[in-house]
Amino acid sequence: MSRRTKVGVTALVAVALTLTACGGPSKTDSGLKGSEGTVGQADINPQDASKVKDGGEFRWPVDQLPDNWNYYQLDGTNADGRKMIDAVLPNLYTQKADSTIEVNKDYLLEAKLASTDPQVLEFKLNPKAKWSDGTQLNWQDFEGMFKALNGTNKDFSVAGTTGYEDIEKVEKGATDQDVKVTFKKKFAEWKGLFSPLYPKAAYATAEEFNKGWADQPKITSGPFKIGTIDLTGKTVTVVRDDAWWGDKPKLDKITFRQVDRPALADALANGQIDYFDIGSSIDNFTKAKAMQGVTIRQAITPDYSHITFNGADTSILKDAKLRVALMRGIDTKVITRALLGQMLKGDAQVTGNHFFLLGTKEYKDNSSIASFDKEAAKKQLDELGWKLEGETRKKDGKDLTVRYVIPTPNPVSDQIAKLVQSQLKDVGAKVDIQAVPSTDFFKQYVNVGNFDMTGFRWLASATPISDGKGIYYLDPASTNQNYGHIGSEEVNKLLDQANGELDDAKRAEITNEADKKIWELGAQLPLYQLPGAVAIKSNVANMGAVAYANRPYDYIHMGFTA
Repeated sequence: MSRRTKVGVTALVAVALTLTACGGPSKTDSGLKGSEGTVGQADINPQDASKVKDGGEFRWPVDQLPDNWNYYQLDGTNADGRKMIDAVLPNLYTQKADSTIEVNKDYLLEAKLASTDPQVLEFKLNPKAKWSDGTQLNWQDFEGMFKALNGTNKDFSVAGTTGYEDIEKVEKGATDQDVKVTFKKKFAEWKGLFSPLYPKAAYATAEEFNKGWADQPKITSGPFKIGTIDLTGKTVTVVRDDAWWGDKPKLDKITFRQVDRPALADALANGQIDYFDIGSSIDNFTKAKAMQGVTIRQAITPDYSHITFNGADTSILKDAKLRVALMRGIDTKVITRALLGQMLKGDAQVTGNHFFLLGTKEYKDNSSIASFDKEAAKKQLDELGWKLEGETRKKDGKDLTVRYVIPTPNPVSDQIAKLVQSQLKDVGAKVDIQAVPSTDFFKQYVNVGNFDMTGFRWLASATPISDGKGIYYLDPASTNQNYGHIGSEEVNKLLDQANGELDDAKRAEITNEADKKIWELGAQLPLYQLPGAVAIKSNVANMGAVAYANRPYDYIHMGFTA
């Protein structure tokens, strides 16, 4: 089950572009490239292993520590948690910078589509691959994940069932390290399944699945293992695992430290961290350009900012026509220019698709029904019975007041929310901005639908269609990642059809049809793709702007040069 990961606010393309010379401030023409490129390569200071020092600590800032170390549990889907999880658990495949996917030989010797009718997958696990309790990875780990994630047992609070719900059975092959997966329905993006892989014990019961790994991973299997988890100091340290059978990691350890967004640049300048994601912060971009010994690297990633609307019966926005009308009152071009304009060489580009981002051959702008048109927005609101009385519209004695929940401290979230507030005021809607602690933002607000509007970033992958299904598929019995509870039988049918279509071109065509329907429902308003820039110490090798190569990051080869 591929899923998108959530990133607290601050996308499918990659262009190599080093913006500053090592150790010095940038030139006047060193603005970032926008989203007009095509899928390409990363910008990571690639170095042969012989040129990377043995040892050292890489200090990695995050917005928060994991809410759950079980990535497939509803609370486990944030991007920061995934960075830590991937360092200590198996990923059967690795995404390359150009969005292609290859088998990870450390865990998987072979993965093949043995049959298409019925669809059958055959995996051959690396016999050297072991869990930290000494047992080999085996077919029962696959079976355990299938049974927990296929949606048949509602006691398992899963973040999505995509792909697993289409499996009929998981069986042992010739040995315990041979796995046979038979599907009852075709599933195209099958390379997104079983990664990260969890041990069968973690998924044996709903209680263990939901809560057993909430505080820490009980079993690991990676180049690193857990060193310390310090909730008071807000750090997680992973250290080399001597039991690792693959290439020895260059680093001794990686420390993930919670750092507030406004403090990132100072933390890098003061030597507390070695890198940070610039996102859409002009302040952090400007400060990074002036730092000695720091390089700005860029490779545009599948990372985009958006606004999620809540269509639940408890929300004032339960009417799809009202949601679309409000979208028409939001000028995404103005927001995009305000956030990115000062950083980019060219014009900032808005995103008009929920699945395919700018730079991919599948991308189509399907946003016309919800595109900015202030007068159209006013007219539609009038037609819906929301009449202007003073500055705010009313209907049946109720003000059109929308509660917009954002994390704090987060200057980018704050800026976006205030721009939306100002724009919607012009069409007669009042936006009440509620800033909540960033550590509570997902678990207590987003995940449980405690908002009318909210915003964060989606980090997609090389399997965008199955990634998106859990977000836009409406299942009354499970939230999955559809936090706004918006959808339709028509969208469900199209997404099922797309995920079962093995022909790439036909799958993209069906997905674009689904995207048009999602725009009509007013589910989410994409804003802009991030330019994918990072500020990083100039002597860091094999790490930086990784493009798609973030599942997993290259924890083994990253390190420091002399």
